[in-house]
Amino acid sequence: MKNIQTLTQEAIALLKALIETPSFSSEEDKTALLIENWFTQNNIPFERENNNVWAFNKHFDANKPTLLLNSHHDTVKPNQGYTNDPFKAIEKDGKLFGLGSNDAGGCLVSLLATFVYFYPNENLPYNIVMVASAEEESSGKNGLNSVLKHLPELECAIVGEPTLMQLAVAEKGLLVLDVIVKGTASHAAHNNPDNPIYNAIPVMEWFNSYQFEKISEVLGPVKMTVTQVSAGKQHNVVPAECHLVVDIRVNDCYNNQEILDTVRKHLTAEVNPRSMHLNASSIPVAHGLVQAGIALGRTTYGSPTLSDQSVLSCQSLKLGPGETLRSHSADEFIFINEIEEGIELYIKILTDFFKQ
Repeated sequence: MKNIQTLTQEAIALLKALIETPSFSSEEDKTALLIENWFTQNNIPFERENNNVWAFNKHFDANKPTLLLNSHHDTVKPNQGYTNDPFKAIEKDGKLFGLGSNDAGGCLVSLLATFVYFYPNENLPYNIVMVASAEEESSGKNGLNSVLKHLPELECAIVGEPTLMQLAVAEKGLLVLDVIVKGTASHAAHNNPDNPIYNAIPVMEWFNSYQFEKISEVLGPVKMTVTQVSAGKQHNVVPAECHLVVDIRVNDCYNNQEILDTVRKHLTAEVNPRSMHLNASSIPVAHGLVQAGIALGRTTYGSPTLSDQSVLSCQSLKLGPGETLRSHSADEFIFINEIEEGIELYIKILTDFFKQ
């Protein structure tokens, strides 16, 4: 078994290679090869479908529950404000700069190192499956959601996203609606009491003022925001439709279908969801993973940002090195000591969890 220091140095080297290998969502084939090589160098059999790569612990036992370790290796495109080369791993003042260093390369390599640490153990109370997934940033169809059919039933999961190694015990879901408010097309010079733009005003007011009854202890209320409005193409023509886009952040008291049903109940407009699968997720504070983290001085909170937790039906904890505010920012970076701490804490949390 490799010691933690060796695993940490190898993880940092892998992160530098990942940074210098472009891996926009749906274009992660080359970083998938780097992850394959990581498993090969550690004598671990792996499987791959599209750009997702996964592996099971050496002594997998179908009679035991299964714990998922997951993070993603795709990135967004670089922010226009970059002053560094986003595809050059620059180590300076204790920081490692580069696209995807913080979101979520540091988490990914830390979880890979943790998986290697536990891989040869013969007496684990849980199976462990490590999935390095694609298309997280785009919520694509060939990401973690496409791998789940190949995995055994999952008892619980750790999803690696930058949380400063604090315990995100809940995460808001996302429901995006295309809303079409209809009216009657006409010449602007004629009287028209059925202008769809005016008809859209009470619809927008409803989204602004309606309050869902259930408020989550960790995630707060459901939040609905009209983010786009479009109608008409000429100054002298009243259009037949006004189109709205509504961003809804769903707490863990509701599923997306319940939110959609409520919206449709209150509005006469046409309401079409772009997707339904990005549900809120949570894990009880009493769960062993959370308790193991609390015992190590970690704090719990609810996360407003979306991750691959949204495609999991099992209880899941979002936890990882790095800070979410650095994600998608210009000159993205992660502190080297955050990776060192991340690997150490992941291992300690799982060690304590397995003893329960």
